[in-house]
Amino acid sequence: MKRKIVITGATGLIGGEICRKLHEKGDEITIFTRGVNKGRALFPFLNNIIEWDYNKPETWRNELNGKDAIIHLAGANVFGERWSSRYKRIIMESRRGATRNLVESIGLINNRPKVFISSSAVGYYGSNGDEELTEGSPAGTDFLSTVCQEWEYEAKQVERYGVRRVSIRTGIVLSAEEGALKRMLLPYKMFAGGSLGRGGQWFPWIHIDDIVNVYLYALENELAGEINGTSPNPVTMKEFARTLGKVLHRPSFLSVPEFIIKLAVGEGAESILSSLRVMPQKLIKNSFKFKYEHLEPALISLLKI
Repeated sequence: MKRKIVITGATGLIGGEICRKLHEKGDEITIFTRGVNKGRALFPFLNNIIEWDYNKPETWRNELNGKDAIIHLAGANVFGERWSSRYKRIIMESRRGATRNLVESIGLINNRPKVFISSSAVGYYGSNGDEELTEGSPAGTDFLSTVCQEWEYEAKQVERYGVRRVSIRTGIVLSAEEGALKRMLLPYKMFAGGSLGRGGQWFPWIHIDDIVNVYLYALENELAGEINGTSPNPVTMKEFARTLGKVLHRPSFLSVPEFIIKLAVGEGAESILSSLRVMPQKLIKNSFKFKYEHLEPALISLLKI
């Protein structure tokens, strides 16, 4: 049966793939976006592209009425700018404020969605060395952890209206199109590859195909609450660098010192250098089938080697 689904953040990496997959399934997709022209260029097969200013819910609230699900992925790029006080406010409010206005709008409509799936991030946990982190692990205390806590708190309020809520704590998504992996490739192509920092920090990766399937699984199954969207086999940064070098047939013995990263990106370096040994305990318990459980085949598939 055709479902009616609203997606925010559809012009991003994950959102775009989810949008295409659901369209292929025959679902009716409505996207909320600040960039209507970009949305039309990316999704010429869609008719319902709504200009979205999260601070003006009166202009889009009625579009939520009668929808079966909302997939909420919108948020300012964490590394879109150096972390000034101004940009940190943008990062926070693009998640907290947008989610709050969506949830409050759901409370005001007559025909509410059955499920609200909101993005979150593994940054929720803060850096934890070698400790294994599951959905029940406590939150951290740094800036990104605080952002994730506020984000999830606002999403959770939708449960007051009888709507199933899922918050997906997404790891570092590997894609050849954009994101962390694409930025890492250039040094390897110049035979100067290696780890970021000392290399002992845990790297909670997930293949783009798998994170998209996590969202679809949450949509189609009765999961609720927080879910870690990561591979069941995290690796250290040093292991990641070694494996990437192996796949590319390039050396990976160099490393970028921590002080260089801190000079380059400022306070945001704490996120790049954090150690997050995150395990997708709920997905494993619910027999979710990962397409790419291990790093090497994941990289081979993305880099077409």
